[in-house]
Amino acid sequence: MRRRSSRGRPGRNLRIGLGLAIAALALWWAQGPDFHSTREPDIARSTQQPAAPQESAAQTSPSPAVLRVGASPAGKYTLNGVVSKVADGDTVTITVSGKSRRVRLDSIDAPEIGHSETEPGQPYAEASQRYLEGLVGGKRITAQCYEKDQYNRELCALVLPDGDSVNRLMVANGFAWAYTARRGEYLRDTALRSLQEQAREAGRGLWAQGGPTEPWKWRYDCWRNQRCEHP
Repeated sequence: MRRRSSRGRPGRNLRIGLGLAIAALALWWAQGPDFHSTREPDIARSTQQPAAPQESAAQTSPSPAVLRVGASPAGKYTLNGVVSKVADGDTVTITVSGKSRRVRLDSIDAPEIGHSETEPGQPYAEASQRYLEGLVGGKRITAQCYEKDQYNRELCALVLPDGDSVNRLMVANGFAWAYTARRGEYLRDTALRSLQEQAREAGRGLWAQGGPTEPWKWRYDCWRNQRCEHP
């Protein structure tokens, strides 16, 4: 049997080895980190939290005192005390020198909270109450008062430490109406008309609804005559 010559085998092996090395280097370069890229590594991007879904204006309430509205007209006398209870969007109890004084916010009318099956509440009544609670609940405030109503409540404008009228804030942010019933007989603060119009045009608060019903109309149509129509 004739032996095959081994001449030339080392060169061929060297070429094969060199080719394998080049192929391995090309594969590593293709799969390795991209040192030339200006993007952040994927691991850094994966740690970012997804953005929270945005709620519509109708689902959320603006934070208290988002607008500057100035002071209401001066009252005849003042009360200084701590708000111990917020009954609804226009009625609070203030503790003055250890005594409770019920206060009805003057010149505004908030959506009615329900009292019974025959006196159901209005849409947005609870939101109005919560907003007023956020403004004055548990806080020491000044009340500029004018007189008492037939229910022995003080009719007052509540004043925040920065001088802004709480009554105006309720209307400006869409949580109450300017009390324009009976041709404005109950409206001492006439600036509330323009504040209400601005809130309506901006769709704030209850104005995000379609055709909200004024509380004085709700009391007459729904509570008195049992014709309750929800918007």
